[in-house]
Amino acid sequence: MKPLPSPLADTPPSTILAQVKVRPIEPTERLLFDQLIVAEHYLHGADLVGEQLRYVAEYQGSWVALLAWNAAAFHLKDREAWIGWSPQQKERRLPLVVNNSRFLVRLPIPNLASRVMKLCMDRLSGDWHASYGHEVLVAESFVDSQLFRGTAYKASGWTLLGQTQGWRRAREDFYVAHERPKQLWVRELRPGARTMLRGRNLPAALHGWEQPQPPACTTSAEDLARMCRFFAEVPDWRTRHGDYTVATLVTITVCAMLCGSRRGQRDLAAFAANMTPAQWGALRLPRRGNPRRWRVPKETTFYRLLTQVDSLALERALLAWQDHVLGPRPPEDDQVSIDGKELLNSQGVQVVSAYTVQGGRWLGSEVVQTKSNEIPAAQALLRRLPVEGMLVTGDALHTQTETARIIVQERGADYLMNVKGNQKSLQKSVRQLQRSLPGAFSPSAPDGDRPGG
Repeated sequence: MKPLPSPLADTPPSTILAQVKVRPIEPTERLLFDQLIVAEHYLHGADLVGEQLRYVAEYQGSWVALLAWNAAAFHLKDREAWIGWSPQQKERRLPLVVNNSRFLVRLPIPNLASRVMKLCMDRLSGDWHASYGHEVLVAESFVDSQLFRGTAYKASGWTLLGQTQGWRRAREDFYVAHERPKQLWVRELRPGARTMLRGRNLPAALHGWEQPQPPACTTSAEDLARMCRFFAEVPDWRTRHGDYTVATLVTITVCAMLCGSRRGQRDLAAFAANMTPAQWGALRLPRRGNPRRWRVPKETTFYRLLTQVDSLALERALLAWQDHVLGPRPPEDDQVSIDGKELLNSQGVQVVSAYTVQGGRWLGSEVVQTKSNEIPAAQALLRRLPVEGMLVTGDALHTQTETARIIVQERGADYLMNVKGNQKSLQKSVRQLQRSLPGAFSPSAPDGDRPGG
């Protein structure tokens, strides 16, 4: 990214407006995007929720504006009245509404904000479809009326519905006044969008993308109680314990994943709310004032769990629970595969995991750090895997000297590594070793076991 052009340069504003382009960021630009938002946006935070896209507006290689879109707010009284849908329709169709959660204009050029907003909204629904398989029909945004007037939204065809009441949720059913009411702006992204959202049936192209009912928890109350005991050792990151133990939240999350919930904290909250009273009791959820009602964890609770839990402690607890369910690993299940995958709906987050080849038993996972690759993540994972006496395999990316050393010398395992045609020097070295040691050759075998050793 080039430095920002001076607003006092000789270039007329009309020329800048005509040449500015808006595009989604590349995965490699995510860190820089978030850093700029934290440093320059008045909220000083770059965390987004649910499905999300990030855009930059460029002029001659410089980022002159940044926009972020994510999942819509769960409940807005004025928005629900404006759309006119029922609570049941909202529950199923909320993914078709998107929230403009961040808008940062970095160059003080008249009309730049409205120009960037128009260019972004012209392509937003198509980009959403390309990323998530469905378009979006309505956009919403909050504007701090003490800092901004919402001129860019008004000029881009948005409608001002009113102001929020100036309260924020500190925890479930407890709100505190923050004295910063915000304007609520909305806009249809295609003609008749509200009619579609409140109609009996969505258009055929969107019908399959209605939110299904949350999956039912099929785990018995007794098994839920036992699971909670396995996860009791996961440490609590909170300085003040909340209404729900970490063990309870982890148990719900694991059950939700096994039952098919895949879309983050919103699905987890819906899954928890769909459990039975017997299951809530086994999880030791707190009661409301009325003893017949239960306090079920909400989205914000699961968001904090997903972002703050000790991942290594959670991994150990999950492995212990897996061994309890599956029993000891059979001796013949002694081959391990290392592989990296990009997580679905994660905006490029990659994870390297290890599984046994025969039984498919999970052995651990490691996140690939930003601006890195699978190699150091796999090496960090291997240093803690229980693979002594096992055979470790992976794709050609992991055919590395340090990886081989960790497997053999640190972990007491063996390896079988691939060599591809584009690894010229490595291919040459392998051929030379094969010629110097005729017959079968195992690079990691003891000297006495090598042919001619």
